[in-house]
Amino acid sequence: MEFFLDSANMAEIEEALKLGIIDGVTTTPTFMHKNGITDIDGAIKKLSKMVPVLMIEALGETADQIVDEAHRLLNLGLDKKKTVFKIPVNLEGVKACKRLHDEGLLVNLHLVYNVQQAFMALTAGANYVCVLVGRMQDQGHDALTLIKEIVTIIKEYKYDCKVMFSSVRYPEHVKDALMLGAQNITLPWSIMKKLADNHLTKIGTDQFFQHTRLMTVQVKSVISKENPVVDVDCKVLDALLKMTDSGMGAVTIVSKEGKLCGIFTDGDLRRQMRKLGERILTASVGECMTANPLSIEGDACLQKATDIFNANQVDNIIVTEDGQPIGMLDIQDLIKLDLMN
Repeated sequence: MEFFLDSANMAEIEEALKLGIIDGVTTTPTFMHKNGITDIDGAIKKLSKMVPVLMIEALGETADQIVDEAHRLLNLGLDKKKTVFKIPVNLEGVKACKRLHDEGLLVNLHLVYNVQQAFMALTAGANYVCVLVGRMQDQGHDALTLIKEIVTIIKEYKYDCKVMFSSVRYPEHVKDALMLGAQNITLPWSIMKKLADNHLTKIGTDQFFQHTRLMTVQVKSVISKENPVVDVDCKVLDALLKMTDSGMGAVTIVSKEGKLCGIFTDGDLRRQMRKLGERILTASVGECMTANPLSIEGDACLQKATDIFNANQVDNIIVTEDGQPIGMLDIQDLIKLDLMN
């Protein structure tokens, strides 16, 4: 089944073409008007150079006018092998279709609402018979049965013609077109973007990324840039100021030689306030810290870090390199990466 984009929006046409699977573009004067295009011929020339196949309106009240308009458009420099002229199906349109077909030009007789109209289009040599499915359904008509009937007629009588399934309202219409055997579908970018979406697919993809990050990303690549560090003699109040400035919920405690010896968290503060009372105002963090804190080497993978968090129910792990603290991993760092519940 041919896959066409129904649009006159240059930006979304360019985006759709990047998929590499679009067979062509259908457009109308109405689309151009909605997108603020005032130079119709200029837009048509630009589109003709962008897309594999372009379907455009050849408007006219009589067959002569329709044929003349098709010739005028071709004279803009369009390739007749890559241009399909859309003509409303009526007696003048059928007459024009036959003449253009005899000249070897491609024609889409559209606005087809019943089998009789389709029959007229087929006998006139139309390359496409276009049914506006969504619009028919909006008016309470059975458009899907019409599609099926026209597909059957084309196969039964071996017409060289394709049924175009147009006026697509939702992704399910694409399934309908496929199941009914339509040879072409044209749909808006808003619907096309949804065709590959599925909640279960997203869940599975997210899991793949999550597990890959856990196995390949090193701890030191995600730690906070802020690394509040104080020595054991630092007063609790000074440590709290440093903790607040950093936005972290803990500070790393090191010895005079710079070796890791503890961690002081807001949890330690609450516990020591109950224990020391007002003396907390003059106490050092060395008196109030949690000694031998949990730590992890910066080169370790994130899986090891999540194991430590899960096993110990802590909020922070000190990150080291050769025993020296280089940062602090907060559980929120992993939650932001969707690696922790």
